Amino acid sequence: MSGETKKDEEYGVLLYYNYSTIPDLNSLSNFYQSNCSSLNLLGRVRLAPHGVNVTVGGKLSSLESHIAAVKALTLFQGTDFKLATSHYPLDDKVAHECGFTSLSIRIVKELVTFSSHPLLNPPDVSNAGRHLSAVEFHSLLQSAVQGLNEESPTESEKLVLLDARNLYETRIGKFHTQSVETLDPEIRQYSDLPSWIDNNAEKLRGKNVLMYCTGGIRCEMASAYLRSKGVGFENVFQLYGGIQRYLEQFPDGGFFKGKNFVFDHRISVGSSDADIMGNCLLCGSSFDDYSSRCRCTYCRMLVLVCDNCRKQGDLYVCELCQKHGKTVGSIPLIEESKSRVTSLPIELKSVSTGPLSSPQLPCRHVGTVCPRKLRILCLHGFRQNASGFKGRTASLAKKLKSIAELVFVDAPHELSFIYQPCVTSPSQDCPPPAPESCKKKFAWLVAPDFLEGLEIDWKMADGPFDPLQYQQQTDGFNVSLSYLKKVFSQEGPFDGILGFSQGAAMAASVCAQRERLKGEIDFRFVILCSGFALQSAKFEHGSINCPSLHIFGSDLGKDRQIANLASRDLASTFEDGCSVIIEHDCGHIIPTRSPYIDEIKDFLQRFL
Repeated sequence: MSGETKKDEEYGVLLYYNYSTIPDLNSLSNFYQSNCSSLNLLGRVRLAPHGVNVTVGGKLSSLESHIAAVKALTLFQGTDFKLATSHYPLDDKVAHECGFTSLSIRIVKELVTFSSHPLLNPPDVSNAGRHLSAVEFHSLLQSAVQGLNEESPTESEKLVLLDARNLYETRIGKFHTQSVETLDPEIRQYSDLPSWIDNNAEKLRGKNVLMYCTGGIRCEMASAYLRSKGVGFENVFQLYGGIQRYLEQFPDGGFFKGKNFVFDHRISVGSSDADIMGNCLLCGSSFDDYSSRCRCTYCRMLVLVCDNCRKQGDLYVCELCQKHGKTVGSIPLIEESKSRVTSLPIELKSVSTGPLSSPQLPCRHVGTVCPRKLRILCLHGFRQNASGFKGRTASLAKKLKSIAELVFVDAPHELSFIYQPCVTSPSQDCPPPAPESCKKKFAWLVAPDFLEGLEIDWKMADGPFDPLQYQQQTDGFNVSLSYLKKVFSQEGPFDGILGFSQGAAMAASVCAQRERLKGEIDFRFVILCSGFALQSAKFEHGSINCPSLHIFGSDLGKDRQIANLASRDLASTFEDGCSVIIEHDCGHIIPTRSPYIDEIKDFLQRFL
């Protein structure tokens, strides 16, 4: 067999990205559709106004033809094309999960979702850290090991490595030297990195930061974000071409130990060094193979479970969820963060729009691939309950079913039954409804004279409905906050919180304490419907930093319960750059007709 014939039959994987202004996205999309289809290439192509990110597989000869066609476009001069030979995708499940069973070409807002506040502009990639070749990167580490300062941007003791990847990637391989500290943020997803940088800025201030990731693209945004913090963060460097280029230059691994996790059917790529860095979640034995695709039952992050410990249908809890106190029923977690879940974690009464009995289980079995939906915790209004609120929002849940699962819980304060007397003659009795036909009602906040544990009996209302009664419901916040911590611990994680009326007031107060509550109540966004601020809360204008959607009536006459001004004042307490307002003419409800539902979907799409 000739060399050319063998080359035609060999399979390969191609990765490349380029940050460049794209003047005509549709035209570029058509180019990729035509070129990749004609060459029988499969994989992912992501196009954004600021560049492209491509991972495709096919015959080596076809990939080389694709590279030649892309190089002919003036947009991509200087692009680093990473082409590697590979076995043909043998595992259909892995190939499907990694997107290698079809060609997916999408126009997106960001090539990689970096910001934890997707409503804010991403950092300017032109301010990214200086590129270091694999040889330059290695030389800096070598100099640090030898205690030399020559050709180093600063003293070796001021050098620090920053891994910009997710925890499951770093668990099977990372850079390591005895003389340079490697900082592992231990994040689930890339969009968590900005928060980690904010919280650990002092570890990086004044240092020479050597940043690295799989192929380089994540370091572009992350290094620009770090440099944008100003004085003390000027010296940021990134490994050009990522770990992949480094391992090509240093086949024995150099200072990189273990395997490089990749987002295609290969799963990971190693060096000639056979050392295994990973460990089985359950028994702790050396193991670094993610091909079984075992995932945490709470957050769906990949976990390592060796062949001896893995059993059909078993469910697992990742180390991050264990650190945040995730438990299963009354079964305690095994020592050293190694635990197998053997029963379903159902302790709190909740109502979910999802198909499963437990809102924590996106999939029935570990390893099953299902679309990632946003999980939203829904807080009902005053004198409502979970099932009633679910019924009132059935239309909303139906229209969001492809992107979100709504989970409903009862508030912690149970209220007594009250009724309005019917308008009849004074001599005619007006009995209350039959108790068995009425469901319990709850509240997040109660009046100062509220008595907990009061026997539930019907009582006649003191007077007609008071549209300003919410202003007197000020107590019970601390009880409700403790209750929400338990909800997040046992039913989480949640991507966001949706609050209606009094539930919105509760959610807004949680937003105001978001930094203090990290690790106990973690979420990415909030939706506040007919909201108002607690009377006891002293929120300043623009003081709450949380992506937020505010939905309320457009004027005083459209929502008879919560005044337009009250909702507008609440919205003003959120940062301008991360809040969206929808005003409607539908009254005291969450509107689901166009254009309102389209605006709600647009907000949520930013978090997918």
